[in-house]
Amino acid sequence: MLVLALVAPLTVFGGSSEPPKPFKAWYLSFFAPDYMDVWLETVDVTDIRGNTYTEAMQGTVSIHQPEDGSGAPAGWPEYVGAGAGVHLNRLEVPERIFVRWQSLTEPQTYRVTLEVPESARELMRKPEKVNCPITGWATDYRNAVTIGLAPGGIAKLWVSGPCFKGTEILRVQAEIEPMGPDQGQSDGEYALSLEPAAKAYIEKHGIPYGSW
Repeated sequence: MLVLALVAPLTVFGGSSEPPKPFKAWYLSFFAPDYMDVWLETVDVTDIRGNTYTEAMQGTVSIHQPEDGSGAPAGWPEYVGAGAGVHLNRLEVPERIFVRWQSLTEPQTYRVTLEVPESARELMRKPEKVNCPITGWATDYRNAVTIGLAPGGIAKLWVSGPCFKGTEILRVQAEIEPMGPDQGQSDGEYALSLEPAAKAYIEKHGIPYGSW
């Protein structure tokens, strides 16, 4: 389950000549590999107009953790859709996304700024004919941004939509947050303990670094 918080006011820093989004809202979501527990400390989103939401999201990222150990954390899934997240109707398409998170499996705290290229925004604005399982053929948009977070500080970004397979845009190596978890406010304590299934899997198989 992803616990979300939209607690900060929208602040404006500048503008852009890029065209507006052709949909009411776009969807930002996160996921992590099986058993690789993640706690989002903050997500700050800046759009092409210079509008910024600070602390737009925070909480635990929904993770697949079969108790029988049958999960497959190595690598990313072939099909990447939208995970648990939030609709951003007051923001234009994204210019940059700052993420600070706790990788509870290691444990380690990371931070990264994802600079979203114009090519990704063009893809989000482009209407395309697509065959949806429920509605059939229709014109739709890739109005979702999905970010995967993995141990070792790997962050990967896809653009997708309700009827589209995710298109990979970025893979970035985050840096270690020098202040540690919770910006040093928790005396080095991490937000949560590992789930029992995650702890059992890691003790038996380890963390598949290098697969993400």
